[in-house]
Amino acid sequence: MKIFVATHNAHKLREIAQILPAFEVVPDDPAGVVEDADTFSGNALVKVRAIAARHAGAWCMADDSGLEVAALGGAPGVRSARYAGEPSDTSANNALLLKNLQGVEDRRANFTCAVALVSPDGAESVVEGRCFGAIALAPSGAEGFGYDPLFVPDGRDRSFAELAAEEKNAISHRGRALAKVRALIESGRCRGLARPAADG
Repeated sequence: MKIFVATHNAHKLREIAQILPAFEVVPDDPAGVVEDADTFSGNALVKVRAIAARHAGAWCMADDSGLEVAALGGAPGVRSARYAGEPSDTSANNALLLKNLQGVEDRRANFTCAVALVSPDGAESVVEGRCFGAIALAPSGAEGFGYDPLFVPDGRDRSFAELAAEEKNAISHRGRALAKVRALIESGRCRGLARPAADG
């Protein structure tokens, strides 16, 4: 089954394809869309609506995700990709996060992923997945992307960037959200918009 995904992020596309191997994942860059919502769900809806207008009668999906750090009041949050400013710079984002947590003992954090889905009949649904953990004192690992080298999920002693893809996807925020997407698609339709059900 084909599903159009609103992204140009190759790392994200690879993860989605790994988590949803039964689907033909087709990227569609929502170029020009302004992600100015104050929630992950809001930004995901903005993106999926932009591409759904081009693919009537097809499944369309968009996700918005980010890191929320307790000691920083939930930052970087929806600004995760642009935490250190424009243009997006992963190294700068990670460096700024470590700087802002210097000397902070409470390093609890979670990744959140909101996925907005539009069914072939135009119904919309939003689901969320979360993964809880902590921010390490220094980056480690070469896998993953974004803040993965700094995020150590609960129950593990290695960062996301040190985990094999299968292990990360089984516990990650995106893996949990996409499991709900898979269930929605297999049921044949979206449930209609409601408050997202989230892991946690």
